[in-house]
Amino acid sequence: MRKLSVLPVLAALAILVLIALGIWRGLGHEAGSPEGPSEAIPGMDAPRGDTTGSLADTSSDPFYGTFETEVMATTVRVLAGTRSDAEAVFHIFHQADGRLSEWKDSSPLSAVNRAAGGAPVPVPDDLRAVLHRAVEIVRLSDGAFDPTWAALWGLWDFRAAEPRVPDADEIARRVAHVDWTRLEIDDEAGTVRLADPGMVLGLGGIAKGWALDRAADELRRRAVDSFLILAGGQVMTGGERRTAGGSRPWTVGIRDPRGGPEDFFARVEVVDASLSTSGDYESYFELGGKRYHHILDPRTGWPSRGLRSATVISPDATLADGLSTALMVMDLERGRALVEELPQVEAVWVDDRGEVFVSSGMTGRLEMLHPPRR
Repeated sequence: MRKLSVLPVLAALAILVLIALGIWRGLGHEAGSPEGPSEAIPGMDAPRGDTTGSLADTSSDPFYGTFETEVMATTVRVLAGTRSDAEAVFHIFHQADGRLSEWKDSSPLSAVNRAAGGAPVPVPDDLRAVLHRAVEIVRLSDGAFDPTWAALWGLWDFRAAEPRVPDADEIARRVAHVDWTRLEIDDEAGTVRLADPGMVLGLGGIAKGWALDRAADELRRRAVDSFLILAGGQVMTGGERRTAGGSRPWTVGIRDPRGGPEDFFARVEVVDASLSTSGDYESYFELGGKRYHHILDPRTGWPSRGLRSATVISPDATLADGLSTALMVMDLERGRALVEELPQVEAVWVDDRGEVFVSSGMTGRLEMLHPPRR
């Protein structure tokens, strides 16, 4: 573990240029949020857009068109060559939203949740594949990530006018139904079953990463070798960014957990990889001098402690999505040890004092712009 000292840099103008180009966004998605996937909350507007999305080319860049739409209750933005490429990406996101959302009554995932405690439910291959990936991350993280966390729905209301801390006994009762070992995936029969009638699956901590991986695969299949996709708080890059002066890595900012949406404390260059950040700053309330936020420890039912944000960089967007949530829950040292064990995975942590820590492979890669606010 290396604790970074802040190096003086003259990068403010570079930030403004990148923001103006529309390629540098604040990162801090609500992976694993108790409000549901991609910040969706009951009572909020439904995601807009049809099967291809409402596309608008907003870029003056000669090398890329910039297209965006609303899907999975977030803005998905694509920098690629053509409208057709963007349409292919948006189609994948809409398909994932239709199959992996626990908020859509028509989704196969909702059908599984309704049948909890009953018979197995036939589901599409991709839903089973996502659940297998979720189980992999459960095992890697010793349960810090768990797709059955959604049994905790409704306990915490982080947007209430008068927020309150739930009763500890009720939290304990709900946690008894968070148990990934009772998730039954039968690939031969093509079914999924929740053995406990109190169980609920929620894939908000992994669904966008899954869609990003599928979208990147599709663009590469189309021989698009340079692109960037932003989905809420997660980025997927393909190749290097083309400029008039030649190609260079894509530059992505990491949000200051105590700053505004466009306040980045650091930046990093990324090529053919995804960057995902989870933080305690999107949905929270404060009572008695304590911050209670939306990233819950599925093993206890309480908001995670010790970290303000965790950022993961990996060629595997699904892993980056789920692991950034898991690292928020895990003890810092255990999280560091896990990242060091995983090939092609790096991480950046900001602890509850505003101190920055990086994995060994990030040494020399992370450019500090200013210290995180205390």
